[in-house]
Amino acid sequence: MSSPAGPAASRIAVTPRPPANEQQFLRLSVEAAIRIGLVAALVIFCFDIARPFLVPIVWGVIIAVAVYPGYRPLEARLGNRRVLAAALFTLLMLAALLVPSLLLAGSLISSAQEVAATLKEGSFSVPAPPERVASWPLIGSELSRFWQLASENLDAALREAGPALRSAGRWIADSVATVGIALVQFIVAIVIAGALLAHAAAGGRAARAVALRLAPEHGLGYVETAQKIVHSVTTGILGVALLQGLLAGLGFMVAGVPGAGLLTLLCIFLGVIQLGVVVVLLPVAIWLFSNADTTTAVIFLVYAILIAPLDNILKPILLGRGVKVPMVVVFVGAIGGFISLGVVGLFVGAVVFTLGYGLFLAWLNSDRQPHERDA
Repeated sequence: MSSPAGPAASRIAVTPRPPANEQQFLRLSVEAAIRIGLVAALVIFCFDIARPFLVPIVWGVIIAVAVYPGYRPLEARLGNRRVLAAALFTLLMLAALLVPSLLLAGSLISSAQEVAATLKEGSFSVPAPPERVASWPLIGSELSRFWQLASENLDAALREAGPALRSAGRWIADSVATVGIALVQFIVAIVIAGALLAHAAAGGRAARAVALRLAPEHGLGYVETAQKIVHSVTTGILGVALLQGLLAGLGFMVAGVPGAGLLTLLCIFLGVIQLGVVVVLLPVAIWLFSNADTTTAVIFLVYAILIAPLDNILKPILLGRGVKVPMVVVFVGAIGGFISLGVVGLFVGAVVFTLGYGLFLAWLNSDRQPHERDA
């Protein structure tokens, strides 16, 4: 005689097991998840270690790609001795960076010392404000009052403006520190670029291999597009901005303009974001006609007229050898990079953002026919 619990127990005992293919799928899924997790952990750990050097490395790669066409003739002239050619090219790039930087830094320090000495001696005086200042909307009355106080009692005006001056002083100190860090990053990037130039062939093979792994059909085309974009932006936009800014800085130093180093940085910044150096050159020329001798002012004005249109002359020539680069993309990349990374980000952001934009367009057009791409 069977017990009532017998059928229930038999039903539990014969519960069907998952199919073999489902068990294999679960096992493979768990193994894949573990492998992906380990690889992700390794990548994150490596990225965290390399993060302090990431910006100089990226900037070094950009510099190496940009100057490679000029490096090749030097290597050939030295009998294809790569290490010697790369070392010499690195020294030339460091000299091109450090010599203007030291001259401009010396000018900035000299100007600051002159201002400090003038304030210490008490020989600095503020003229009385024009009567029309008081009629300016919103700020006129308060500005006229403070200006009048400064002209009568500079010490009292400085005490009243103490909090604002302290904030401005902290901002200036932070800005100087940022520029100093940027200079160190530039030096490190140039050294990295020299090392990459010495191993340019191996680096090119590695870049093509990675591109083919990521995009087997169009990888080599993407590498070529990236090279053209980097060369176009660095030489046609950043190179022209640096050249024009340094030429303007040379004019500032020769003319004895106070704060020539700061004005030069401003010129480079405006050149990168495509606003032009005229925004700085014109006020400086007006100031020289008001405060310097006529000969100096006239010579500087002629010099400014000569260097102001350089970007309009050189940029189309240099950009025409590479790819078309939308100026708004360069602007967004430069401003975003400057906000995120500081002075170096001004240059790195412009190149990287434009590179991403160009590769995205190349990816969109990769499956289109040639006549469709031209349409």
